[in-house]
Amino acid sequence: MYTAEQIRGVAPSVCMANPTCQPKKRTGLGLSTKGLLLLTSLRVQIQKANLKMKHQSSIANDVIHRCAQKLGVSVEKLVEEFEAGWKQEIGDYSRKLLEFCCSKALTVECPYIQEKIIDGSFSRLTFDMMLAWEMPTSQDEESHMEQVGKGREDRKLPANVPEEQDDIPLFYTDLMPLLVNEEPSIGEDAFVWLGSLVPLVVDVVNGRFVFETLTAPTGHRLFFPGYKKFLQEIDKCIKHLQKHAKPKGVELADDEFILHVEGTASSQRVVRHVGGTSWPGRLTLTNYAVYFEAMGVITYDDALKIDLSENISHTVKPAATGPWGAPLFDKAIIYESPEFSEGIVLEFPEMTSSTRRDHWLALIKEVMLMHQFLSSYNVECPIQAWEMHARTISGIIRLHAARELLRISPPSPTKFLIFALFDELPKGDYVLEQLAESLKTGNSGHPCSACSILRTMNMSQSVLPGVEVEAVGKECTSASGQDDIPSSLESAINQVREEAKEVEIAKATTEVLKEEGIGESATVLMELLKPLKNVVPWFQDVISWRRPATTLTMIVASLVIMYKVWVGKAIAAGLLWLVLKMILARYGRSQDKCNEVVVCSGSNQKTTMESIVAAQFGLKNVHEMMQLANISILKIQSLVHAKARKMETNWKMFVSKFLRHYWTDLHVVLMFFARSVLSSSITLIHILGSMSFASIKISCRCLQQADMVMAAMTVLAIILAVVPLKYMLIAITLHSIIMTSKLGRHFGNAQGNRRLKEWWDSIPIVPIHVVEDASQCPS
Repeated sequence: MYTAEQIRGVAPSVCMANPTCQPKKRTGLGLSTKGLLLLTSLRVQIQKANLKMKHQSSIANDVIHRCAQKLGVSVEKLVEEFEAGWKQEIGDYSRKLLEFCCSKALTVECPYIQEKIIDGSFSRLTFDMMLAWEMPTSQDEESHMEQVGKGREDRKLPANVPEEQDDIPLFYTDLMPLLVNEEPSIGEDAFVWLGSLVPLVVDVVNGRFVFETLTAPTGHRLFFPGYKKFLQEIDKCIKHLQKHAKPKGVELADDEFILHVEGTASSQRVVRHVGGTSWPGRLTLTNYAVYFEAMGVITYDDALKIDLSENISHTVKPAATGPWGAPLFDKAIIYESPEFSEGIVLEFPEMTSSTRRDHWLALIKEVMLMHQFLSSYNVECPIQAWEMHARTISGIIRLHAARELLRISPPSPTKFLIFALFDELPKGDYVLEQLAESLKTGNSGHPCSACSILRTMNMSQSVLPGVEVEAVGKECTSASGQDDIPSSLESAINQVREEAKEVEIAKATTEVLKEEGIGESATVLMELLKPLKNVVPWFQDVISWRRPATTLTMIVASLVIMYKVWVGKAIAAGLLWLVLKMILARYGRSQDKCNEVVVCSGSNQKTTMESIVAAQFGLKNVHEMMQLANISILKIQSLVHAKARKMETNWKMFVSKFLRHYWTDLHVVLMFFARSVLSSSITLIHILGSMSFASIKISCRCLQQADMVMAAMTVLAIILAVVPLKYMLIAITLHSIIMTSKLGRHFGNAQGNRRLKEWWDSIPIVPIHVVEDASQCPS
């Protein structure tokens, strides 16, 4: 607990001159009654402040005292100012008072934030603020000390460390785990709360994802050495970006700033692939575009500009490159846009992984998505747009700083980037909607806003003059809804985060299947398709009249549905039946089957030679199927272009045979209706063959096989236009059922299938000419 001197925030020398600090001498000063009353009321206010402050924790008292010193006022004056706007129903007096004092003090500190980061005072002050926010009351402090003591006792117990971990060298680790001490650490909520006050350390939108990634090596707790080093790395990154030279041959805009550069003498190579040639050079990313400068003999050539701010359908995605354009190494990106005739391929060579490629891909997508966000939500105010630019730039700078702390295991870039993160997460668009609303109600001119902090750290200059900023700010900002929007934004973030965890758990279950080979995947697929082996034989039995009762039931039901046009109701009944089966499966024993699927991949039944022969036979079947598909396509193409040979036919024979086979081939006519629905030229020819048209020679020698197909399609079109569809479906169903029965097999005629095969074999294909020289290929 602090004395009256400390509570008032004045020096002891000043307190000695203050009559309120010397109550024993006030009677000898000859004060008037009015002066005594004033002195008494002042003493009562100090006692009230002491009474309220005694519930604060020691760290909270210290932070409030330091905030009062930064502001140059007494603590009781801060308390009075806070109580003037505080309401009893809000509750949590201690934490709200601390938040108020910290917000006021940071407003004074932010204009000198770069100097404070260098001397370490800003790191110490903000870290203590987060500690005080976690335990604002004395009860919170006592419970925290109990947890710390219990943790120390647990560390004294011998740890069960596996023997294989004893030989791990201590130097083979990131810098972050080494920045741990015995001082108190902070958690996630306090870190995000500080981001709501100072967006340099973290942005409130993706703050929880940043904290989770940054503190993964330290047990999801942030210690002061690591926090201080993180701020110092941010300052170093800002100074490093300011030293880079501008791309050659271009003029950057006033609000365009360099965010990342590679391909220089002090960094790794960047190669652009154009066809079979490769051009190393320097790649520069800004908040508006990407610039590539091909390396010349002495200096760089003029930069190629890839504009990322235009509202066009441009994309950037991973790509594989290699020597002479061979896709061997998955370490490149390709940018495609209507402005370029072909995609721009940029490779980031590495020995092992594709970390550099993923890093650049995330940064480029972040800039593209930021401009899409500003365009989609109609952010037309320049102050609001520049605030979003500043928050995006800060996120990229934090990513650079985190990569310096976590060199061995680089963090996921999207965790530090706002738009790239919520573009991947489920329901991330909800967070972006709330972000757009909060952006419209924010105050970009605040000393602790993102654009103000970057301007203070010499990262940027004001886009508009001071008078214009003030004028535009009055039009663009509004004080209404500032308390509601952050709460709705926070609820949207929490919802997205919970759903993201569920999606990650679900994706983790699929990783095992992705790591399997082709043989194992085929085995798993055959095991999963086993239930269909019971369905197919049952359906064949029904069609073949081996189950007469079931077959008749299906016939009657099908005919009634088609005649009454109850297709929608039939589908609805089928869906309800599936729902019933799912409910029965949930409460039945079939639920245990979903816990694990056992797939037997043993080769006990076949020897190695038998397996090789079976694989060769399967490959041969696949080859034959491909050949058959090619021949069928070429024959159909021959029919379309009327390249088939002519058939000499006799018209009288056609009429006589048609009348003779009409009544005996009634089922063939029904088959004509059934197969016409498929609109296939081959099936139409089959119908014509079934009706004995293929065996008839027409006297018109000029008719070709293509003409027969066109004639059949014309007849089919007339029938479809005249006969109602439901009657055709009924006829097709009856024909299909009758033909599979004994009666249908008795009256069946296999001559049509034979004629069809003969007719199909007589169709010549379009000639194929294989050209090995690419220059001779048609365009």
